[in-house]
Amino acid sequence: MLSATCKYGIRAVIFIASKPDSKTNTGLKEIAEELKIPQPYLAKILQVLARRKILHSAKGPHGGFYLLVPAEKLTLMDIIDAIDGRDFFDNCYVTGEKCNLDRPDDGRCILHNDLREAKVRLEKFFSSKSVDQLVSQVRNDPGVKI
Repeated sequence: MLSATCKYGIRAVIFIASKPDSKTNTGLKEIAEELKIPQPYLAKILQVLARRKILHSAKGPHGGFYLLVPAEKLTLMDIIDAIDGRDFFDNCYVTGEKCNLDRPDDGRCILHNDLREAKVRLEKFFSSKSVDQLVSQVRNDPGVKI
């Protein structure tokens, strides 16, 4: 459902947001080591999030990343949209055409009616989960891993 790239992006954003000072850069090396994500791969993911104005990126010895969007307003759907796009939610798995999730299928797609409700539920779920809520869960339960 979500790509590995997107999952890494979500984990990295939660890690960055969990830092006490929201405007202090968190270094790429620190994120990669803590989350056990290959650094070159993570760098590309975080640059995508910076281009999409979710993260601020700074180069140099004191460089790194911090959230541009407040954690309370940033949802999982925002991150998914930035990295994977909306194809999973918007496109038909059979025809590849854009689905109209507001109404039942008109006979072109054999999966549309079965998947329509699940796609809508998932989109609502991802849109309702803020990064701040997830950071709170991580802080409140030391057993939770990012």
